[in-house]
Formats: sequence, C-alpha cells, structure tokens
Amino acid sequence: MRNIIITLVLIIFISCQNTKSKENNEYYDLITKIDSISVNNDFNGVILVTKNTTTIYSKAFGYSDLESKTPLNIENQFVIGSISKQITAVLVLREYEKGNLQLDDKIIQYLPNIKQPWSNEVTIHHLLVHTHGIVDLNKPLEFELGSQFHYSQLGFELLAQILDKVTGKTFNELSTELFTKYGMKNTYHPDNKNNKSLVKGYEESENGKLEYCLNSLYNYVPAGSFISNAEDLNKWNELLYSGKLVNEMTLALMETRYATRLHPIFDKIEYGYGLLFKDGENNSQIGAFGYAPGFVSACYHYTQTNMNLIVLENTARKLDNFKETFRVHTELMELIKKRTPNNVYTK
Repeated sequence: MRNIIITLVLIIFISCQNTKSKENNEYYDLITKIDSISVNNDFNGVILVTKNTTTIYSKAFGYSDLESKTPLNIENQFVIGSISKQITAVLVLREYEKGNLQLDDKIIQYLPNIKQPWSNEVTIHHLLVHTHGIVDLNKPLEFELGSQFHYSQLGFELLAQILDKVTGKTFNELSTELFTKYGMKNTYHPDNKNNKSLVKGYEESENGKLEYCLNSLYNYVPAGSFISNAEDLNKWNELLYSGKLVNEMTLALMETRYATRLHPIFDKIEYGYGLLFKDGENNSQIGAFGYAPGFVSACYHYTQTNMNLIVLENTARKLDNFKETFRVHTELMELIKKRTPNNVYTK
C-alpha cells in the first residue's frame, strides 16, 4: 500500500512538472525574442508583459543613474509622458458619468476668464481629441473649429482647469484620490514629491553622448508629466479595460476614433479620448506612447488576448527620427500583436 501511495505521489509530481514546463514553453519563444530585441538595441529601461493575471515577462535592463551605474529594477518610476493623457481623460469621464459635465459643454461655462470668442464654441470633446485649434489663450484659433487635428498639450491643461472648477479640488488632489482608491501606489502627480524611485532621464546629444535631462517634468502634468512604474501601468490597463475606472458605455466613448493625424512613428494614426489606434486595425491594440525629455514609454492593451505591454525607457536616442527612438517599443508591439488571430486586424 505504501508503495502505491509513493507511486501516485510521483505521478502527480511529474504531471505537475510537465504542466509547468508546457506553460513555460508556451511563452519561451516570446521571452527569447523580447530578450533579443532589448539586447540588440542597447535598451535601458524596464519591460513588463502580462496576460490575464499571469506575468509573462518582467525585466529591467541597464541603469537608473548612468553616472553612478545604479542598476535599474522593475519597481523604478519613470515620467510617462503622453500616457498621462488617458489618465486625465478618465478623470473627465468620471465626472461625465456623475452628470457633473457634458462632453459638448462649451469651455466658457467653466473658464470664464478666457476672453477669446472661441471659448463660446470650443467644447470638452474638442479638447479631448485635439481638434480645437487653440495655440495660445490670447490668440485666435489656428484653424476652423473641428476641421483639423493639432496635437495639443495646452488642451489637456485646460481640461484639468475645468476639472478644478467642476470638483472644487485641485488636479493634484483629484488624481491622487484616483490613484489611492485603486491601489496605484507608485503613480503620482509630480508636485507630491513621492518619487524616491524616479530614475534619471537621458537624451542623446548631437555628439552621440547621453546627457542627463533637467527638464523632464516641464510639460503640463495632465498632458505629459505623471510619474508611474510598470506594475502600476499594468494595473491601470487591467482596471480601465475591465470597466472598473469608467463603465462600459463610457469606455466605448474613449475607444471611438474621432480624429486622424500623420504620426511621427505610426504614419497614419487615429485618436479616441487619450487613446491611439493604428490605421487599418480594429480595436485590438489600444494604448499610447509617451515622451518626456529623457523618457520613452509605451502602454498598450491587446483586447483579443487580454495581454498588456508596458515599456519604460530612460535613455532617448536618435531624436531626429522618432521611429528609431521608439524602435524597441514598436518591435515589441508587433511581437505581441502577432499572438492575436490575424483576422481581427483587418477592417
């Protein structure tokens, strides 16, 4: 009897080991290719790939401080650039869900100090999709309202000011409440100074040397200066696309394609509320790139496979050609996209 029990235990153990081996083999090729892309491109940053609740890949490459040769780790914080815009969009849409504002509200309702005639015409929707034409608060619109796309940091700063009026809270307070509520412990408005794990950002100079950037946080926070890390951005994706940050109908508004532009990386790209969609694809690869001086980021979700890709880099090279600056990010995106059935990428 004892021998039978031992035999059964061995069978169960071997079966479990084989199952674990099969799980590892399922992603072996993907893991190997991610390693190859990262090493071959001298990548300095962190990469996180997940599927459902499983972490497929989590690795840090290079240094958080090039001068002191301090190794990066996966928990380090980065300035996330324009990935910030979807956070601002969510904050706006949460107020929309409460009935505190409407997307077709004119900005004059909230920002009466703007004396330009266009404040009676530009809506919150126009600000969210970069079709407002505002280039200066003291100048006329750059183009007829709604007729063109012009990527605008100022527009998202105006959205933050509208949120201040609607909620009676500062944008810092409002965003901090959101991050705290959903357990995003490494994501901050930079004014909070909770960035002890923030890495240094570096840009390649004309002579090819990487130089420390002192202006990484100079952009409007709602448009491009939130601080976060890979784990929190992965959590953000899980919350957003499961309908926990906004409801399904509101998420559908975020994912609607409202405007088109020629993008320096993707060529033709379409915009929702803080989200980007590559032309010729269905809504299967959704997310955004982020750039702040010295920081090159990507945060993408793959709806068909429920995979997430987070790429945070703190060395910005070849800035005269953003396709090269974001080469690792786009190659990894293509790698993850290939795991999606081909037919969902055809309109």
